Amino acid sequence: MEMLLWVIVAIVDIVIPGTLTIWNVYNCIAEKPKLEKLISSLTIFIGGFFYFCLFTINYEEAGDWYEQVNTIQYHNTLSSEYWIGWIAFLGLVGYFILLLVRADRLPPLISAVSISFLILMNVFQIVYAMQISKNVDGVDCLLYVYHANILLLSARVIHRHMKEEAELFRDRLSPDGDHKNISRIYNIVDSLSKYSILIFIVLFFVIAIIELVFVLLGQGLDAPVKAFTDTADWTFSQQIPPPPLEYDGHYLCTVAAGGHKNVVKPLRLGTRRNETIVVNRQLCIANAFEELIQERMPRFHKKIRGMYDTYGYPLSRKITTPIRADIIYFLMKPLEWIFIIVLYTFDLRPEQRIARQYTYIEPEKRG
Repeated sequence: MEMLLWVIVAIVDIVIPGTLTIWNVYNCIAEKPKLEKLISSLTIFIGGFFYFCLFTINYEEAGDWYEQVNTIQYHNTLSSEYWIGWIAFLGLVGYFILLLVRADRLPPLISAVSISFLILMNVFQIVYAMQISKNVDGVDCLLYVYHANILLLSARVIHRHMKEEAELFRDRLSPDGDHKNISRIYNIVDSLSKYSILIFIVLFFVIAIIELVFVLLGQGLDAPVKAFTDTADWTFSQQIPPPPLEYDGHYLCTVAAGGHKNVVKPLRLGTRRNETIVVNRQLCIANAFEELIQERMPRFHKKIRGMYDTYGYPLSRKITTPIRADIIYFLMKPLEWIFIIVLYTFDLRPEQRIARQYTYIEPEKRG
């Protein structure tokens, strides 16, 4: 079973992205690309899905720089206060316009706008790749395969579009005179240079419009920069985050703090040994069960606690990702049900006992 799992992981993480990358390189250098539109679309959408999964598994983003997260979580790579993600979206729209529509069917202004947004998208994705580089290592470097493919596909589609434009200009020329070939080449280059100037002008026009939008939204001219710098934990981060919540070495506390919120369902903050921790219902039920056993059967509790300390701590050291915390949460479900049955059988007010576990006390009110 473990071997099968590794085979699946290898196919998903290496074989598919590797095959698409090799195919894209071939299409870039071949005179007659094969299945270019299909492979390019698969690269963007399937590659984007793999990128999202790999990034989410290894770098759970839990809030902006001023929010308190636990020690295995990360603050957002981009500040949520500045909306620059739509630049990437418009860049993809521009890419698919250039990919799917031939130059002879595109008005010059639409072509120039599409290329401009595609260029801006690549500037954005290059800076983003630099932003995450501080924490990327090992197998996570596969993230850069996607960034490289985006650059490759963008260069290919712009080159193809300019080539089609050159063919259009050539077809419009009527050869005459003794130096018709030299004249033709000159006219093509002259026409393309004028087209390049149009792209250059539109690019700055688009940048000006983007800046104007940021100003109208009250985010300022420096919003694209602050989106990267008003962060913590990453390459361009300039903010100092609050101290992280306690995570390591507290058994089920590790699960409550480290799992995905929609899975482990954290309820509130609590206190454990004068430290602030994240609390979910499973943790409260387990602690309430332990408290009941300690009251009714102290000797038995001592043995259980010894086993828990022996095996629980090493286990907590291995829960280093949100996915592992989620798995432990589900594995603990049968024991949670047993605990709740015991509490409802032998305790007069089980919910009150559960609710008071790890009751949070404001720091200034602690004795």
